[in-house]
Order: sequence, then C-alpha cells, then structure tokens
Amino acid sequence: MQVDFYQLSRDPVEQVLPAIAARILSLGERLLVVSAQADRLERISAGLWAGPADSFLAHGVAGEGRDAAQPILLTMACDPANGARHIALADGLWREEALGFERAFYFFDAETIDGARTSWRALSKRDGVEPRFWRQEGRKWVQGP
Repeated sequence: MQVDFYQLSRDPVEQVLPAIAARILSLGERLLVVSAQADRLERISAGLWAGPADSFLAHGVAGEGRDAAQPILLTMACDPANGARHIALADGLWREEALGFERAFYFFDAETIDGARTSWRALSKRDGVEPRFWRQEGRKWVQGP
C-alpha cells in the first residue's frame, strides 16, 4: 500500500487535488476525498468544477444521492461508497481506515505538519506500507526528503 505525503507550502489543497484526481480518473479509477471540514470540501468541489486546464471533473458529495455512481466522492468519512480504491486525506489528519485502500494521498500544511511527521514515522515502520514524500518546488512537485 502506498501513502503519498504532499506538503502544501505554496498552493492549497483545492488547487492541488484536481490534477491528482484527473490522473486517477485517467487510469479508470475512483477517488474518495475526505475532510472533517465541510467548508474545505466545498472549496475542493469548486476546484474540481474548474479542474486542471479548466476542465470539469465529475464528482459528488456523500449523502446527496447517487454516491455509488460518483467517480470522485467528497465526504467526511472514510466510507468508499463509490467503490474507490484511492483516498485523499485533504485536511491534514491521518486516518487508519486509509490503510484499507490501494493508495492514499495525505495532504498537510504548516498547521498540520506535526501530525504528518508522527504519521510518517508510524507508517514507515509498518509492513506493506510504502510512504513517499512530495514537496512543492516552484510550480512542480518533487519527491524527496
């Protein structure tokens, strides 16, 4: 299981997530986007409407109907009602339920960096978990320490 840690230093998650979501959809996969903050999910939804290169990314909010049909489902819980095998933790909080997915994208910023560090240390010691770290360098994402 792969966990990609994304340190948000320049752009907020609602600007970064659409490109990753587009990549997941291009692979024929589905994505579950989780945040405990409803306003953050609203901002992410707006970002998905604009999408990368101003293209719409189909998505829905859990509980508003047709959850199972949504290629991208925004929710406050780790319940993959849309059958997603990929999860994006968009609020800087690690959730153990994410380990039940094929791949997790864990977004954190300066406010949630301590939790991310704790999660990195714990996940690095777990069998079957491959954590990877990504940071913003200009307009690009680079892997590294």
